[in-house]
Amino acid sequence: MKLLVTGGAGYIGGIVATLLLEAGHDVTVLDDLSTGHRDGVPAGAAFHQGAITDAADVLDPSFDAVLHFAAKSLVSESVRRPELYWRTNVCGTLALLEAMRAAEVRRIVFSSTAATYGAPDTTPITEDVPPVPTNPYGASKLAVDAMLTSEAQAYDLAAVSLRYFNVAGAYGDHGERHDPETHLIPNLLAVAAGERPAAQVFGTDYPTRDGTAVRDYLHVVDLADAHLRALTAATPGRHLICNLGTGTGSTVREVLTAVREVTGHEVPVEESPRRTGDPPTLVASHDRATAELGWKPRRDLTAMVADAWSYRRRHAGNGSEGPGTPGAPGTPGAPGAPGTHGGSTR
Repeated sequence: MKLLVTGGAGYIGGIVATLLLEAGHDVTVLDDLSTGHRDGVPAGAAFHQGAITDAADVLDPSFDAVLHFAAKSLVSESVRRPELYWRTNVCGTLALLEAMRAAEVRRIVFSSTAATYGAPDTTPITEDVPPVPTNPYGASKLAVDAMLTSEAQAYDLAAVSLRYFNVAGAYGDHGERHDPETHLIPNLLAVAAGERPAAQVFGTDYPTRDGTAVRDYLHVVDLADAHLRALTAATPGRHLICNLGTGTGSTVREVLTAVREVTGHEVPVEESPRRTGDPPTLVASHDRATAELGWKPRRDLTAMVADAWSYRRRHAGNGSEGPGTPGAPGTPGAPGAPGTHGGSTR
């Protein structure tokens, strides 16, 4: 298939584009490089530097589908500057859908997020849980899901939204290099690498198996596999929404233990009180993704940490990581949110 990947210079988009090429597809990347990296575009992909609103300059009837990753994705920034999220995530996607309609490209896989759910009490979270986002980032992604539903009904669009929780790991020369870094695993690895003195853990008295918060971590390669499967599962006139996660999750202490075992470093921590609004547990059910896509997660927490650590060591000293934030958050994302879109969650 001939495919357009928006945001294909970023962490997740770049890895999906790489695996699409390896599967024999013809890939074009559209990215404005505001947070992505030019060297994140895999060799073999055509590249157009531009915003989502420039999609009409790239798309034509020869394309078979779009995989849409381009978005603003920091929860805290969305609270401070919500207009950026409405403009990029909502207005940008609307422009993309209009360009698709004009070019008669009628298949899309959308990178959605668990932040659409807010902080539900249900565990594991299914797609039937009412979405109640607690920040503009989650609300902007939910608005796009509503757009896709109406577009499928009105114009026979084949659409799949994949709502994922906390993404980790690496693939080859592609790994996390956010600036700032807000995700737990790369921040813990920064401590192991000696770049920070200690990691900060928020909350050790949650009603969980070891007192720390539980979050659902998914290997980025498993995530990419779901996108490839969604391309073939997309059905004209239908908008399918699937959660992606392990169904179990890991505590902060379990992630810390995995980092210590993989790296061989102690990784000192500083314990702090809970942050207001952080739920004890956020875990996804993947039953629908298994039934509809034939997908299951295959790589465990140790593999995520090992691949991320290997990536970091190979790219040490060449700018593979941004300066990040001091200390590692005990739970990913902002208070009350399951994570962030390109990272812990997409």
